[in-house]
Amino acid sequence: MTTDPVTRPAAWWQPLPNGQAACRLCPIGCRLREGQTGPCRTRANRQGTMVPLHYGRIVSAGVDPIEKKPLYHFHPGRRILSVAAPGCNLHCQFCQNWTISQDGDARTTAASPDDLVRAALAEDSVGIAFTYSEPLVWFEFVRDTARLARENGLKNVLVTNGFLNSEPLAELLPWIDAANIDLKSMDPAFYRKVCKAQLPPVLAAIRQFHAAGVLLELTNLIIPGYNDSDGQLAGLVDFVADLDAEIPLHFSAYHPAWKMAAPATPTATLLRAHTLATRKLSWVYLGNAATEVGRDTVCPDCGTVLVDRRGYGGVAVGTACPQCQRACPIVGIE
Repeated sequence: MTTDPVTRPAAWWQPLPNGQAACRLCPIGCRLREGQTGPCRTRANRQGTMVPLHYGRIVSAGVDPIEKKPLYHFHPGRRILSVAAPGCNLHCQFCQNWTISQDGDARTTAASPDDLVRAALAEDSVGIAFTYSEPLVWFEFVRDTARLARENGLKNVLVTNGFLNSEPLAELLPWIDAANIDLKSMDPAFYRKVCKAQLPPVLAAIRQFHAAGVLLELTNLIIPGYNDSDGQLAGLVDFVADLDAEIPLHFSAYHPAWKMAAPATPTATLLRAHTLATRKLSWVYLGNAATEVGRDTVCPDCGTVLVDRRGYGGVAVGTACPQCQRACPIVGIE
């Protein structure tokens, strides 16, 4: 690590009277007193200055298939260096990665942007994915690493909750090539009660990613009794269809984790969601469950399999369906 995080000022904050500091990064809008750490556990007030606590600190790293992000329309079959820091600005009761997202004191190791770029190049990775926890509150390190990665011909990927203010997001987006955003529900009460957050900023961020030309895919974790009704699923599908029916939507099976004890998502619920969504959306996928439906990329017009995903070694046949020539919006194939 090149700089001690305590001596590195954060981005997107402003000083307040009496030594307080106001965070302007995400919609929570924390006002921190000297010595306080924000609920995201990633930013703190040190002597009247907002500092990023995890700049150059890695809590988890690995080389994954790009499909595990999940990204199905971005360099299928390639592998990507995936990294995370501790912390998150949401507190979803069902978090599958709560041991790192909700623990700001998780053990970390030092790594600079240079270190990650060298590691990605050595692994023949398509780029760097900022994932596992919440990368948007790791803002300064993600921004600096993404700039260096782009200079070295690497792609930058975010797997995110999308809960960020529009101004810092506008600073970051020019360096981002692809993203998967968790759209957890279209019910504002779900975000308030289950995630301790707000829905409107997430919807605004999704629109901002799309407008910036980032390859965008969305994921909805279906939780029985919380967001699995036909009405709730239809509302989510309608939002995506109104924005762009070509955006890939992933429905993912939930399993009990952290503070959530609801039963696991039945396969039948995933299949119902797939049937509902394919009436309006071109590319609908199912994840975290053993089902062939929603696994492959299939031409929505003629049913030809365009990407076969038995395992994670997806191989695309081209940018257009070989049978009917319908456009197939996948980046990273000839």
